[in-house]
Amino acid sequence: MKNKKVFRNILMKWHREENKRTMPWKGEKDPYKVWLSEIILQQTRVEQGWNYYEKFIRAYPTITELADAKDEAVFKLWEGLGYYSRCKNLLHTARIVDKKYQGKFPSDFDSILNLKGIGNYTASAIASFCFNLPHAVVDGNVLRILSRYFGIDLPVDTT
Repeated sequence: MKNKKVFRNILMKWHREENKRTMPWKGEKDPYKVWLSEIILQQTRVEQGWNYYEKFIRAYPTITELADAKDEAVFKLWEGLGYYSRCKNLLHTARIVDKKYQGKFPSDFDSILNLKGIGNYTASAIASFCFNLPHAVVDGNVLRILSRYFGIDLPVDTT
């Protein structure tokens, strides 16, 4: 328990004192915005995705507005992000959430994970950031931090 507290304090101190990077989705609690940012940032650098995220939020401020949008308009806004299956899944999932869940993201992990185009990482992000559920969001950055903290020299992409 003590080690966990020490580790948490080190991370929180770094976050307060050194992590000055602001992003429009940082600290966001709206599951639509968290989901949108996660889908845009798949295979995309933050610097590029930021502008797309802001354009999407301006054009479609709610999941219902995205669900009601014409496919061509959404694909036009997506131009330049590549991996168009992400955009197809974005539209499909927006329409499912709008119809099946009355425009509100489901609040349990399994229902989120079962939405098209949402994998474990994105479901964990939505569940933990928006619904305070105990699901870890683990990516390469987290693995690198843990490797440094625990002095593990193996590359993070090895089994």
